[in-house]
Amino acid sequence: MAHDVFISYSSVDNTAAETVCSILEQNGTSCWIAPRDITPGVPFAEAIIDAIKEAKVFILVYTQNSNSSPQVVKEVDRAVHNKLAVITLRLEDVPMSKQLEYYISDVHWLDAFTPPLEQHINRLSKVVKMLLSKDEVRDDEIEKAIKTGTLKLGKSGKPGSGTDRYRSSWVKVGVPVASIIILLVAVLFLVPSIRRNFLGQMGPLDKSLAVLPFTNLSPDPDQQYFSDGMMDEILDRLFKIGDLKVISRTSCMRYRNTELSVREIARELGARAILEGSVRRVGNIVRITVQLIDARNDTHLWSETYDGDLSDLSNIFSIQSKVAQTIANELKAVISPEEKQLIEKMATENTEAYDAWLKGMFYWKKLTPNDLETAMKYFELAIEKDPEYAPAYVGISFVWGGLVQMGHISPEEAGQGTDALMKAIELDSTNAEVLFAQACGNTWSFWDWEAGESAFKKTLEINPNHAEARAYYSHLLNILGRTEEAMAEIETALKLDPYNPLIISLYSIDLLFERRYEETIKAAEKALRMEPTAPVALSALEWALHITGRYDEAWKVIKKDYGGIGLGNYFSQDFNETGYAVALNKAAEVIKISADSTFVNPFVLANLYILAGNIEPALEYMEKAYEIRETNLPYLRMPIFDIIRDESRFQEIARKMGLPYK
Repeated sequence: MAHDVFISYSSVDNTAAETVCSILEQNGTSCWIAPRDITPGVPFAEAIIDAIKEAKVFILVYTQNSNSSPQVVKEVDRAVHNKLAVITLRLEDVPMSKQLEYYISDVHWLDAFTPPLEQHINRLSKVVKMLLSKDEVRDDEIEKAIKTGTLKLGKSGKPGSGTDRYRSSWVKVGVPVASIIILLVAVLFLVPSIRRNFLGQMGPLDKSLAVLPFTNLSPDPDQQYFSDGMMDEILDRLFKIGDLKVISRTSCMRYRNTELSVREIARELGARAILEGSVRRVGNIVRITVQLIDARNDTHLWSETYDGDLSDLSNIFSIQSKVAQTIANELKAVISPEEKQLIEKMATENTEAYDAWLKGMFYWKKLTPNDLETAMKYFELAIEKDPEYAPAYVGISFVWGGLVQMGHISPEEAGQGTDALMKAIELDSTNAEVLFAQACGNTWSFWDWEAGESAFKKTLEINPNHAEARAYYSHLLNILGRTEEAMAEIETALKLDPYNPLIISLYSIDLLFERRYEETIKAAEKALRMEPTAPVALSALEWALHITGRYDEAWKVIKKDYGGIGLGNYFSQDFNETGYAVALNKAAEVIKISADSTFVNPFVLANLYILAGNIEPALEYMEKAYEIRETNLPYLRMPIFDIIRDESRFQEIARKMGLPYK
């Protein structure tokens, strides 16, 4: 897409950046912003470089977050290298980091820390248009702007002190060299109250949508699984439309019994439109009512009631695809022929198999041992009714994966999950969930990095809105040392599913890969406030606290983490009496005894010895973890392994796994 402006920002400030983009485009200025304008399948770094080269003006949304973002610094570097005019948009009055100051210390800015918001946005739009104009800017206009305070001088303190770097950048957009001193900063201060005032002004290019939990109007309250299933099925079809930004299920489900208004929900989720619905089922007769609401002004865009008969599943699937395509049309989203084919696809014609699968997914999402067992029974029933039903095999593989992840069984015992996944791939290699399961299996079970990445890319081609796929793909990219691409994927996942504790937990691991320890701690603690036993967040938190020397806090997290896998009683002693390392060693030695009679994941022991600084047994259990293909072993690039990174035995494990680092 041709564009004049490239917008650079920290993912934390995505709302402000998207707002700037929306207003500029409403005023006739074409913009490029990630991740919206990244073509699926194109590497993140490649897309960024090309977009900066093609732009004429570079806008930096400046806050404390962007100030400390390595990605933002790299984008500014590329902008200066390509001689773009750089406009810094100061959202916060914070000192500039030395890395950014190297490039933009001599700029001028426009502060707009207080309302009215519209005044500052209009000034920014005028400045951008002036930079893009071929007309000469008169010096008296500049002098007047400085005298009135519209423009504020940057660090240099006097007009005309810009570097040659900036002089050449202005020439590119047709502005005389003498006009260098008007390199501006417009500020967009988007606190929630201001954002509320602006919500009604978002432009037609915003194609973001959230689907709220459907209300179960059936006489039988046990039909909640069916109501949730209809919501999920419509969501699944919407996810396949690449021109839509669809908020994921987990973030939407928190609003099941909310008292918040549609406008407030949309504001929290970053969505323009909200879909509400209800389902009533009596026997095989189903009534689905849906309404699409424009959250900008709380008006109805469209509503419809559909009646269907479960004895003819084609009728139900037709309703789901019609709803998805109508919503896309209302939001002016383009549906490709391939997407339309996927949206209208039927996975099974057997009503009993479909109903059993819906129940299986309902229980699978609860992720407790009892619920996983119940889910397995329903998935097996679905296959009994329809042996060719691929999603049911995926469900079985998910159950086995959940049991391994929570430490209830060893990876060696999960062979049936692999068999189920292989069967699902054989039956339907175009199903996004099948491909997602394949991507995870290739990555964490088989350590086939190339096949894993290929499956992740295929998943995202079919479902660009798959937040979990993007989050796990970010981990694969970090495992391979491709940090820029990894952070782009996890930042997109956070936008698609901002209130999912799993996504936030996975984000904390990505931050740990980048050795951003304080941010890791904040993200992990946020996930744990939402889900106190989130295992990924607990691991990230204990490692970050340990690395930063906060051993008393780390010990508390370790006890909670290991309590979740039934080993909490080994950490009952007060480490202050024995010392942190001694306490960890003692716990590991006692757990080793238990391993003689029951399965204990060797990675658990390796982790304890690493924390204790006990290198020899740490290496021994890392090797045992390798022997059973333990699913945590791909994370060897994590800083927690620095203590053994130079050991030849550690490097041999990495070599055999095909990892591109020591």
